[in-house]
Amino acid sequence: MGNAGVPLLLLLVGALSWIPRSEGGKEPPAHFLAQWKLDCHFLNGMQRVRLLDRYFYDRREIVRFDSDLGKFVAVAELGQRSADYWNRRQDLLRHKRAEVGAFCRHNYRVFQERPLIDRRTKPTVTLSPTKVDPASPNTILLCTATGFYPLEIDIRWLKNGRPEKEGVAFGEELQNGDWTYQRQVMLETRPERGDVYACQVGHASLEAPITLQWEPRSSNSARSKLWTGAVGAVLGVAFLAVGLSLYLKSKKATPIQPPAALMS
Repeated sequence: MGNAGVPLLLLLVGALSWIPRSEGGKEPPAHFLAQWKLDCHFLNGMQRVRLLDRYFYDRREIVRFDSDLGKFVAVAELGQRSADYWNRRQDLLRHKRAEVGAFCRHNYRVFQERPLIDRRTKPTVTLSPTKVDPASPNTILLCTATGFYPLEIDIRWLKNGRPEKEGVAFGEELQNGDWTYQRQVMLETRPERGDVYACQVGHASLEAPITLQWEPRSSNSARSKLWTGAVGAVLGVAFLAVGLSLYLKSKKATPIQPPAALMS
C-alpha cells in the first residue's frame, strides 16, 4: 500500500476512539473486529478513477472517504463524529484527495507493467444434466465455467438454437484464490425428444464462444412408445410360434390316404 498505510492506520484508530464505551447500559464486547479497506475503481482504464477509503467496526462500515465527493461521509451513525472531525482537517482532505493519483493511478501503472491487467485466462466449461426428483419430467442442466480471468463472462442457454431465459438461474462469481474465477448457470427444463440444448460461453480470452450441446436420450412419452412396441413385438413372436406349432401338429395327425387306383 505504499505510503498510504500509516495515515490509514492512524485514521482507523481515530475512528475507533469515537466509539462509546457503553451502549444501552452494557459494556462493549471484549473482542471486536476493526477494518479498513482502500478501494480504487477504474472506468475505461484511467479515464475516471474513484477512491473509497472505508472504515469498519464489528463488520459494519461506519465512515468512508469518497474522492468523487472530496470529503468523508458517515455511513452509520457511529461514524458521524469521525466524519465531522476529519472534514474540518483541510490538510487531511488534501492528503486524501491526492491519494487518487498517488495510490490508485500509481498502482494501476505498476500492475499494467506486470501481466495482470492484460492477462487473459480461458475458461474450462462443463455441462452436466441431473434430476432432483426422479419422478419429475423436469431436468436440471448445469453449465460451469472455471479458471477464467478477467471477471466479466457471458454464459447463456440456447434451446434449438434460440436463447432460453425461462427457468434460468445465475450463480455468483466465485474467486479461486489464484486470480481466476468460476461461475455456474442452471437451466430447469422439460426436454422433449428432438430438442437440442446448448450452453454458450463468451469471454475476453476467447476468439469465439465455447458451445457445449446436450440432447435428451428420450422423453417419457418416447420411452413409453418404445416399451409398447417392444412388448408388441414379443407378443407377436409368441403368437407366431404357437400358431406354427399347432399347424405342425395338425399335419402330423392327418393319415395318408392311398391312391384310388390301388384301392380298386
